Amino acid sequence: FVSTAIPYVNASPHVGFALEIIQADVLARYHRIKGEDVFFLTGTDENALKNVLAAKEAGIPVEKFVERYAEEFRNLRDPLAISYDDFIRTREERHIRGAQKFWENCHKDDIYKKKYRGLYCVGCEEFKTDKELVGGRCPEHPNQKLEEVEEENYFFRLSHYQGKLEELIESRKIEVLPYSRRNEVLSFIRQGLQDFSISRSEARTQGWGVPVPGDPSQRIYVWFDALTNYVTALGYTDNDEKFKKYWQENDDMILHVIGKGVSRFHAIYWPAMLLSAGLNLPKRIFVHGYLTVEGKKISKSIGNVIDPVELVKKYGQDPVRYYLLREIPSGEDGDFSYKKFEDRYNGDLANGLGNAVARVTTLGEKVSPIQFKFPDDIERKVIEEVGRVFHFYQENLEEIRFNEALAIVWELVSFVDRYINETKPWTITEEEKLKHIIANSSYVIGAVANLLDPFLPETAEKIKDRIRFEDSVLVIRRGENLFPRLDG
Repeated sequence: FVSTAIPYVNASPHVGFALEIIQADVLARYHRIKGEDVFFLTGTDENALKNVLAAKEAGIPVEKFVERYAEEFRNLRDPLAISYDDFIRTREERHIRGAQKFWENCHKDDIYKKKYRGLYCVGCEEFKTDKELVGGRCPEHPNQKLEEVEEENYFFRLSHYQGKLEELIESRKIEVLPYSRRNEVLSFIRQGLQDFSISRSEARTQGWGVPVPGDPSQRIYVWFDALTNYVTALGYTDNDEKFKKYWQENDDMILHVIGKGVSRFHAIYWPAMLLSAGLNLPKRIFVHGYLTVEGKKISKSIGNVIDPVELVKKYGQDPVRYYLLREIPSGEDGDFSYKKFEDRYNGDLANGLGNAVARVTTLGEKVSPIQFKFPDDIERKVIEEVGRVFHFYQENLEEIRFNEALAIVWELVSFVDRYINETKPWTITEEEKLKHIIANSSYVIGAVANLLDPFLPETAEKIKDRIRFEDSVLVIRRGENLFPRLDG
């Protein structure tokens, strides 16, 4: 089971979320290629107060507002080549009923009602304590003034689970990656966990959100509602076979791909909620960093929001996937700029992979088809290099290091370039010897295509179409440049 966090629908998708959903897609594709049964989930969080406020500002009824932006997120599927199995909207009946069932199934002593007064950040949809503030502001949303709120809400007894959560994270029964994020989560737990509010008044939510079971004066607070999407999408409400298979009986992997801004909710609140409701726990939580644009935080007010769909229209699907997966260090913050993008495109894709494929297919088409027998026709050094790269590639993907897995694939691209330069096939007049060189070069390129399948699915398919191993015959044909150089 692989999931992204579900983004708010108060604005169009930007390149920061594209990073997350592409990362999750790579993992889903990788595990499918390994022959594993994968369920990949994404969706949208539609019950937040910030969605209500954004709709009011736009002068659009909330229902229509969230519908419009939810469709924009759903429609990332084709331009970004996202292979999700389901898309959950938290306004759907299956989710509303499921969130209410989850509330009712939590241990009766874990939910209680009390009056509370505190500073609330609408951007985070969370009350803030003094120790979390920087200069009296939320560090995540320093330009938004905190709202002082006093009301009676339901609370979840998170403090009850402090020892258990620390043991789960420390023992890596719940593995938080990278380990720097794990240490942050442990540090937060050890500071002492406070019970947190899980409902808002009907008045404050303006009647929007999931009603609290048995109390029409309250709506379920966005996190306690939103986090349950991972099980409601699987049919938790009716205890479907899909829910049993991918969640309750899943001892292999339940994996969440999330941003660092929501790591606390996924690594602390969510496991505590699952323990209270008697449900299975996630096995891994991968936390990526933030994406800036030319060193600045993505912001509508600054005007640096980049639409991933427009980016794909300009450069192509796989170049966008490649940049986000290769340029951004896995688990760390990264930066987007058009210059860096175009440098990566020309250097790695056009001059690197594209050039290597063109060299092999241009020479190979002249002697295609080639009788091919594996491993007899492949040189030992070629087999060893492919094996070495595959080993480190797999190791990096198992540890969720996308950029390093891609870097090792490009070592094969460099290897085939060196092999061609050393053997100089354009000088060979003896056909059998030429075929031998082309077969070895093609074998390496074929390995590159296989390794790129989860990362650049469109490109991998194009390469496989040009260099085809059919039984004991190698068929090669030229095609258009995979990545025409960007000029200027």
